[in-house]
Amino acid sequence: MPARTPSRPHPATTGGVDIRLPWWALALPALAFLALLALILNPSDAHAATGDPAITHLLERAQQLLAR
Repeated sequence: MPARTPSRPHPATTGGVDIRLPWWALALPALAFLALLALILNPSDAHAATGDPAITHLLERAQQLLAR
């Protein structure tokens, strides 16, 4: 006895797709862009992050172990 093949569902209507983004989906990239633009325009405000000595020591130790 042959198996029945499932029938295909009706295709979706070609009407407009209604997609709504939350407010932060547009606000966060815009805010990040403005912050980076401000750093480019005034690089004197950009300060290098100082590393914690413990983290620096840990990274040096890991590098020594990997070099063996």
